[in-house]
Amino acid sequence: MTTTTMTTGESTSSTCTESTRASTSTTTGTAAGTGSDLARRWAAYLTAEVDAASLAVFRVGYGALIAWEVVRYVLHDRIARYYIEPGFFFSFVPFVRPWGGTGMYWHFAAVFVLALLCAAGLFYRVSAALLCAALTYVFLLDKAQYLNHLYLLCLLGLLLAVAPAHRALSLDLLRARRASPAGAPPCMSTETVPRLHLFALKAQIAIVYFYGGVAKLNGDWLRGQPLTMWLAEHADAPLVGPPLASPAAGLALSYAGLLIDLSMGFLLFSRHTFPFGAAIAVAFNLSNAFLFKIGIFPYAMIASLALFADPSWPRRRLPFLFGRADRAGHGALVSGPAPAPSPSPTASRRRSLPLALLHAYLLLHLVVPLRHWLYPGDVAWNEAGHRFSWRMKLRDKNVSELDIGVMDPRTGVRESLDLEEWLTDRQLGEMSTRPDMIVDFAHHVADRWQAAFGVRPVVTARVVASLNGGPFRDLVDPTRDLASQPRGLFDVVLAP
Repeated sequence: MTTTTMTTGESTSSTCTESTRASTSTTTGTAAGTGSDLARRWAAYLTAEVDAASLAVFRVGYGALIAWEVVRYVLHDRIARYYIEPGFFFSFVPFVRPWGGTGMYWHFAAVFVLALLCAAGLFYRVSAALLCAALTYVFLLDKAQYLNHLYLLCLLGLLLAVAPAHRALSLDLLRARRASPAGAPPCMSTETVPRLHLFALKAQIAIVYFYGGVAKLNGDWLRGQPLTMWLAEHADAPLVGPPLASPAAGLALSYAGLLIDLSMGFLLFSRHTFPFGAAIAVAFNLSNAFLFKIGIFPYAMIASLALFADPSWPRRRLPFLFGRADRAGHGALVSGPAPAPSPSPTASRRRSLPLALLHAYLLLHLVVPLRHWLYPGDVAWNEAGHRFSWRMKLRDKNVSELDIGVMDPRTGVRESLDLEEWLTDRQLGEMSTRPDMIVDFAHHVADRWQAAFGVRPVVTARVVASLNGGPFRDLVDPTRDLASQPRGLFDVVLAP
């Protein structure tokens, strides 16, 4: 009986163990299957064909805004002041320099033409790629001209250049239909695009809003600065001036801006809250355009609202542009996207690369705005990690003293530089509050001095500034040789 009992117990134990393993295996397989199923559904969602109408409307607005920006540059003589008159440029990339002679005028003329071609959807694939490259070139020329809206236009230009945004409301589509007796080419016959192109653009806009809000989670903004100081400058404005100049208004609008930025992307992505979010976005951006000189940025954000509504909304709201019969007899009225056939295994593999690139792009732009946490010090003070992070209208720096000088190591004699002979007023104003640009300038001065006198000087700077109405203090170490300070992506200029 004892032996039988032991055998039965071992058998029972073995049976339980096998049952447990089978259960665990089933659970693991179910979890893996669920994850795989979610990935397939997500990929199917992104690669599904949707109406190209809303993307086309945004393409038109994007090109029109860039063309208008070129006109503004010409009217305000910015091409000469920014890219021809300076003798030195704080280039993001050392070998990127402005064209010589009248080259920059021709460059902006090309940008203007390319923007119109992009808006019209004519020779779109070539014009969109060249427009993105031309804008990026201008953006890289000088840190003194860094603007968040120009950075955003470069990113949106890249996303548009890889998107088939000419499949609707374009001259390319019209040319294809007229040129082919059998109608438009298959890739343009249904006026649809993979959803991933719309999603990429919408996600980029949502990132701008969200990180603009994250950047506002700092002590100065939460106490109403620097917005209170800036609103006080509008005290003389009719009707709205006195209320805006009150401290309560600055504090209230600071928190309103914080909440709007943090929530806007979520409001726009949901079809239930989109109307509410769009109304707030229009009011928010128009108020920014009224209060601050931030160029076409507010209007670009308003234009982006075209992407968040139902992709076919322009066909209902703008039927005179989209609802037309094919005059060449190649089909009936274009009223919306045709259903797309199920992709073959080969097509699915081809689509995996765009999906991988999309996720890599979004991951990069989710991480880059957070890089300032890797650097020591306050990003609003030392500017390390400030650019490319959507840190907009967050700080007001007042410089009370700016002196940059060179010392000959052979004699120990220091000579202060006349900075107005070296830099334009705009460059000087931007450099005075940005330590990395001060180091760039120190290297430039040292290079020029060494070429002229055969010895590399010591370049020091005395820069006293305040942040958002705070106490004045040294922005950089006045005893440090800035010409020997390393320059690079991860190099930070520390205050004493």
